[in-house]
Amino acid sequence: MNNINLSEYHPILDIQDHMLFANNGNVVLCYRCELPEVYSLSETDFEELHGTWFQAFKSLPVGTVIHRQDVYTKAKYAATQLPNESFLQKATYAHFKGRDYLEHQSYLFFTLPYNKALNASKFTNPFRKIEIGIYRKMDHQLEAFITAVNDAVSFINNSRKVSLVPLSQNEIMSITSTYFNGFNEGFDTDIQLKKDAIEIGENHFDVLAVNSELCFGDVVQSSKTNDKFTSDDFVFHQGFLDGLGLNLNENHIVNQIIYLDDKHKWRKLLEKKIEELNKSSNFGTQNKVILKKIEDIVSQINEDDSSRIIRGHLNIIFWSREAGQISQIASKIKAELKELDITPYYPKGEERKQFFLSSFCCFASNFSNGDMYVTDLKHALCLYLNNTNYKSDTTGIIFNDRQHNIPVLKDVWDEQKKRIKARNFAIFAPTGEGKSFLANNILRQYFENNVRLVIIDLGGSYYKFAKL
Repeated sequence: MNNINLSEYHPILDIQDHMLFANNGNVVLCYRCELPEVYSLSETDFEELHGTWFQAFKSLPVGTVIHRQDVYTKAKYAATQLPNESFLQKATYAHFKGRDYLEHQSYLFFTLPYNKALNASKFTNPFRKIEIGIYRKMDHQLEAFITAVNDAVSFINNSRKVSLVPLSQNEIMSITSTYFNGFNEGFDTDIQLKKDAIEIGENHFDVLAVNSELCFGDVVQSSKTNDKFTSDDFVFHQGFLDGLGLNLNENHIVNQIIYLDDKHKWRKLLEKKIEELNKSSNFGTQNKVILKKIEDIVSQINEDDSSRIIRGHLNIIFWSREAGQISQIASKIKAELKELDITPYYPKGEERKQFFLSSFCCFASNFSNGDMYVTDLKHALCLYLNNTNYKSDTTGIIFNDRQHNIPVLKDVWDEQKKRIKARNFAIFAPTGEGKSFLANNILRQYFENNVRLVIIDLGGSYYKFAKL
């Protein structure tokens, strides 16, 4: 298939609340992830988040597909939340309106696949015979799956750092049309799956993937030192994969797909492999090395009751209106992965088409064994992106966010006393770091909101402000 018209081949049969019934018989429970703000997590916080994901996922039924999708799109700041009445307000509005920033949406999909064996062939056309459709009835297996997912979601929501919000029918349809419309705005178009490229409307797409255990280096961890902000006085941490999140500053999607396999099945396969290698270990030193590695893995599985063997796949889909920029974005992604000692796989032709189509939530069960790495669930969850952009409160003072230098509304009073018990705060910084400038910004906004101000100024920093 080289052209896909979504109006003719729609992958969704039905949506009930946040439950999606796909045309291929898969049932998908769809959630939006509400993540902590960027630069707000310590090393301990990253470890706690990793533990939360692991505890929530480890008891899900065998055969479950967990698909985490983080979508980053370039956008322009609309400035709708900024006041626009006084001279200074108008100047601030004009200064920030239209500023570029990266928008982030994070989704989590739990799939009960129609083919529970999860043994898709290398190339699966998800749109073949799609007009027939396989409608899945609400049976005992589906009810048990929904209960297990609800338990996992409740556990995550009780963690207080992350919350999962069920997607509405309109949101699910919007995600689908946006994905297959190639993030083009103002018109509908077809997907052109060419041998040397994927083109959708005005946008050119490409893919990089981590699809084998050989891609990984020696260390994968929940967080790493942030070199940009770490100093002699303190160590600042970031998520292990954060370089592929907001910091990439390009249009891209990070897809992380986990197949929850049966631990006993893998143990039997490995024990059979050990038996075969024992017979041939004298035929070469390489056999002895591999034998030792597999024996170590089996002993780890036997010793750690909490271990959960999974098959995983990570890919980064990226796009641009300029075909020439695609290679530059690919270079940036490769550089970020190189820092993590990860060697990505660059798919071409049919493989690239397959990765793009299978990265849609309905088709996440279509990856083959050759497209996936085998590891423990704890290892795979180190690759989760655990933070997002700064979030505005409903009321408050406008500050600049650290990521894109766009305005963000922060409640410094906390009238409901959720965080602070009194209306007091102090500003600490060395000389010349901007204490007076920040206070001027806060006081000016209070003044424009008709708050009564009393300023005791010993250094003359508020002389101009007092003239207002």
